[in-house]
Order: sequence, then structure tokens, then C-alpha cells
Amino acid sequence: MTLKVDLAGLQCPIPISEYPHITLAHGGGGRLTQMLIEKMFLPSFANPALEMLHDGAILDVDGARLAFSTDSFVIHPIFFPGGDIGSLAVHGTVNDLAMCGARPLALASALILEEGLPMQDLWRVVQSMQQAAQNVGVPIVTGDTKVVDRGKGDGVFINTAGIGVIPAGTRVAPTRAQPGDLVLINGAMALHGIAIMSVREGITFETALQSDSAPLHDLVARVLAVAGDRVHVLRDPTRGGLASALNEIAASAKVGIRLDEAQIPIDDAVRGACEILGLDPLYVANEGKCLIFVAREMADAALAAMRAHPLGKDAAIIGQVVADHPGKVYLRSRIGGVRVVDMLSGEQLPRIC
Repeated sequence: MTLKVDLAGLQCPIPISEYPHITLAHGGGGRLTQMLIEKMFLPSFANPALEMLHDGAILDVDGARLAFSTDSFVIHPIFFPGGDIGSLAVHGTVNDLAMCGARPLALASALILEEGLPMQDLWRVVQSMQQAAQNVGVPIVTGDTKVVDRGKGDGVFINTAGIGVIPAGTRVAPTRAQPGDLVLINGAMALHGIAIMSVREGITFETALQSDSAPLHDLVARVLAVAGDRVHVLRDPTRGGLASALNEIAASAKVGIRLDEAQIPIDDAVRGACEILGLDPLYVANEGKCLIFVAREMADAALAAMRAHPLGKDAAIIGQVVADHPGKVYLRSRIGGVRVVDMLSGEQLPRIC
């Protein structure tokens, strides 16, 4: 008997990186987010400002350099230890401008409300936004409101935009990371993501964990004041955490990055929670942390400026930029081993910001 096989009818399955529908992981800040940007958005909207893949666009307008950024917040739950969706929206947008080296000038906000949202909850969110904007000295100058059917909006989603001015002499961009730079962080990792998870799952810890949501523009301004254009890259490791942010920078600048695990500040309660939940703290979101790539000769001055600020008292040098293994991030463990820190492929914590 002869077995006949119709080879023309055989097809390979869709590669795991190519999905016919959007998944939660496409919004996680990891590999699928990156592929969505590179394969769909960049080719469609290609222009020099967008292709920088910065936290915002840098625009030259009549001799002034402006930073322009937008963000959306779909966090669940909308109220969490250490903040809420309102203050988070303000802090997140201010921080995106700060990561461009800009002094924030003004914000815009659009609220998408679900039918049935308690008016008391909306008032609480609006007041939180107002207080956060007042505290950072950046007004919300325009906005919009839409309402969707019950069951279609999860309470409230917030879209924001912000504009700021970049001081003369400031030049930060993901492509400016260069061998010899040291990598600084202003404090402990993964607090935001674990605080959100604790609320979702009803987990309690001996130490009360709160989100690190905070505005970073003043801390960044102080570092720029002492290190100037020797600060090469600024990035807030939000979705996808520290690991994803560093991989994006390594790929943009075509450099390697080496981390020292022993120097990365992680709270003991967070480390323990991550072990229990099976999470890697390097991939957990932060909302009040800033990565700073600075030339080696200015690292001590930059670190001192960070530690003198309330949001940088636990700042540390966690790694360096190297010429070898371009596009890759490696971590030296506490016991001396070395492992690759790759982009997150799936989604550890959906709806985190």
C-alpha cells in the first residue's frame, strides 16, 4: 500500500510571536509590545521623532526644544496602596517628559468613563489628579470626557498628554548609551507591581507594601544640573520592569549592558513576595524609578545628587555599558554566575498601569 501525503496542504503553525488577535501580553512592555511597535506602528507612522523610540517626541520649534508625550492608564484596581489611577496618570506623564530631559509645562487629560461608575469614585480620582498636578506644579490645561456602555470600560480609563521644554545643553536619548557609561537607579525595584498584586489577590505582608508612584522631574533636574550632557540616557522602567527597559536601550544604542545583582536594590518583602508568586522582580513594573546612564567620570556626582533627593536616598550604581555582546543584557548573580536578562515574552502582571 502506498501512502499519499498532500504536502501542499501542510502548513507550519503560526510562529509564537505572530498572533491573529491582540493578547494582554501585547500591552505588557515586553517582547510582544516591542514587536507590535516595530511591525505595525513604526512602519505606518514612520518619522524621525517617532523612530527615536524615546519616552516622548523631541521637537524643534522656533529654536526651542520641546518634549511631547502621551500615555494611557487602564490599571486595575483603580485605587491601590500608595496611589490611584488619577495620581498615577499625572506622575506617569510628568515622568515621561522628565525622561526626555524636559521641564514639564502642561498636561492634557481625557477620561473614558463607564456607565454606572459611582460619582463618588470619579470625584476621588479627579481630586487626586488635581492634587498631584498641583504638587508637581504642572497644570491640566485641556481635556475630554467620553462615556461607554456598562460593562465596556472597567470604571474609568485615563489618557494623558504632556508638553515640556528641554534646557539648552541637555541631550538624552536611548541611542546615546556608550561603552564606559555607568547605570544608576534611584531606589528599590518592583514596589508598584507587587503592591497592585497584593490588592488583586488579597495577599497581606508583615510590611505594608505601597506603590512607588511619584513624580521624578525634580530629581532628574538635579542630576542634570551637576552632570549636564554627560547624562546620556534617562528611562523609567515601568511596564516590563528594569529588564525590558535595559533591553530596549541596549538594542537602540547597539551596546551591551552588564548588571550586578548584588547592587540592585530590592526590598526584602518584595523579594519574598516575588518568590512566593513566581515572579522575577527585574520584570515587575515600577512607577517612581529612573534609570540614568551617565559617563563614568560624572557617576559619583550624579549619585550624590540622587541620594540628596527624597526619591533617591537609596540610589545605587547597578551596572555598566560595554562594547561586547551588543543588544544584550547580562547579569552577574550574587554567587558569581552570569545569565542573560532577555525581554519578557509573556505578561507577568496585566493591567498594571
